[in-house]
Amino acid sequence: MKVSFSKSFKKSYHRIPEKLRNRVDERIILFAQDPFDVSLHNHELKGKYKGYRSINITGDLRAHYYTLKMDVALFVALGTHSEFYS
Repeated sequence: MKVSFSKSFKKSYHRIPEKLRNRVDERIILFAQDPFDVSLHNHELKGKYKGYRSINITGDLRAHYYTLKMDVALFVALGTHSEFYS
């Protein structure tokens, strides 16, 4: 799958420590190869994030995206579980 990133995702990405950026990079590469790899915990979101999906970057860090076309995902948000749901 091809991936793109919104401005807000890129901004959030550059605000996190380098070690976490490396982890994001690894997970996005895995996502591009197999979006539904079990380790990503790819799942549909509900409520105010209905229409989006989420993958786990770390135990608490998440990346939200939606599918633009059958083979293109746009990552729109990067943050902790509590940042998204508080």
